[in-house]
Amino acid sequence: MLDRIILFPYYLYLKGRNAWYNKGGKRVKTAEVPTLCVGNVTAGGTGKTPHVEMIVSLLGEIPQWAGCHPAVLSRGYKRESKGFQQVLQDSSVTLSGDEPLQIKKNCPNATVAVDKDRVEGCHLLVHPDLLKNGKNSSRCWNPDFPPADIIILDDAFQYRRLKASRSIVLVDYNRPVFKDSLLPFGRLRDLPERIADADALIISKCPEDLEESNRSELASKLGFVSYDAQSCIATRADGRRQLLFFTKTGYSAPVPVFPDGESRYIYSRKIIVMTGIAKDTPFCKLLSDSYKIVRRFSFPDHHNYSWSDINKLRSALRKYPTAAIATTQKDAQRLLEVKGMPREISDRMFMVPIKSVFLSENEKTVFKDFLASLKTA
Repeated sequence: MLDRIILFPYYLYLKGRNAWYNKGGKRVKTAEVPTLCVGNVTAGGTGKTPHVEMIVSLLGEIPQWAGCHPAVLSRGYKRESKGFQQVLQDSSVTLSGDEPLQIKKNCPNATVAVDKDRVEGCHLLVHPDLLKNGKNSSRCWNPDFPPADIIILDDAFQYRRLKASRSIVLVDYNRPVFKDSLLPFGRLRDLPERIADADALIISKCPEDLEESNRSELASKLGFVSYDAQSCIATRADGRRQLLFFTKTGYSAPVPVFPDGESRYIYSRKIIVMTGIAKDTPFCKLLSDSYKIVRRFSFPDHHNYSWSDINKLRSALRKYPTAAIATTQKDAQRLLEVKGMPREISDRMFMVPIKSVFLSENEKTVFKDFLASLKTA
């Protein structure tokens, strides 16, 4: 109750801001090609990046999008570059940010770009020639890419100046919006009621054996009066219908972070975990099934690793000389750029790539139909 009283002015601000943008008009822009927004109302931890990668992959399986040129546009959080930049597989985190770089490495056939101004970013993705001849020509380091046929907007649900053709909001199964509070008392960065504005909701990080009765119960708590598992359609009291999907986190085989890493360390029985993500408990739980975690270093999301952090690893290795070091693929992008990484660390550091997977084939089929409908958006 105290948080609601203290945050009431912030609540009014968000309410007013959303009402202002909902009126639309000239202040809200649209792109020239279909756009799909993937976002949330929570500050991190819902799995946007693996869902964006999943969507890019699924577009390649849909006849309506065969031969198209998909693009991903992100803000590029914590990057040091300015304006519009294309992200290449050998780009630096300094240029692109860690998540866009991960997306490019996992989706090499998609154009990945960063721009704080999403309206401008979409325009340049559709008209890359402007990067060679226009005012942006001196700012963009890598201006060569094909014009985008569809743009996936990464983390743009709060970017109200640009109206996407379709929008998807992710809700963490382990921390649903109805159990959360606005920042700083909770993790909500927008009003929980805004999830009703999306075309589709995805409940992420679900347990693999989630029963249909549990899905219906969760749908009810999210404000739906009915949910049909076959059509994946959930209906609100006012008659508004939204698609509702459930996904789980899938893990790929561990791989060395550094090119000269020793794969044999993956089979060590003891590990030291180092992460800089919103919530690393599920990651550590996964590792604990196969390893004994002897040390755990947890840093804030998007943490920039320093030599102080590396020395902590070295101290831990002196105590546990046979241990390997485990991290996430997102962290690996930043750790790869630490200059002069000691061989004792680079040899034994591995990452565990993750992916988002629908709980049922039926949901995957319905979702692909949803993506196909963007062709006429």
